[in-house]
Amino acid sequence: MKRALALTVVAALAASAALAHPHFNKTVTVALPQGVEAKITYNTTPANETHAQNAAVGQFVSPRGPILDLSGEVQAGSAIIAAGQYTIGVVKNGEDDWTLALYPGRLGRGTTPDAAKVIRLDSMFSKDKGTAPHMLIDITPGDGKFEGKAVLTLHFGSLFLAGVLG
Repeated sequence: MKRALALTVVAALAASAALAHPHFNKTVTVALPQGVEAKITYNTTPANETHAQNAAVGQFVSPRGPILDLSGEVQAGSAIIAAGQYTIGVVKNGEDDWTLALYPGRLGRGTTPDAAKVIRLDSMFSKDKGTAPHMLIDITPGDGKFEGKAVLTLHFGSLFLAGVLG
């Protein structure tokens, strides 16, 4: 009887693992107009907007620490961003106001970033771009006030941010 119960539990666990929702490690590589290669690496983490709602105003938040790697310097609005590696995140300015931001280097899990080092990108925030059940990050041609520019985009649940990269 115990053996049959144990086999049933093992079979149920195996079946649930086979049906588990997959998450992917993704890499996006783009040649920016300035001739700089930009590479993003991230994990398609579930979009849990409760974490976003609970974030403190002014805090840099980075779900699972996505990384932007730049092969050269880029002019991002009024900021010049040196070649190197940056953690991609957001800064909460208010209940429905966010800014896309970069932090130099790779932040360790649970590390509190130095607010003085956060690079805030010229950003547009929207809640009307649909819902992304998992975090999606890309570099796309800008539109509207970002027409003609390369923009870093982050879509997390109903939160959509675009920030100028060049």
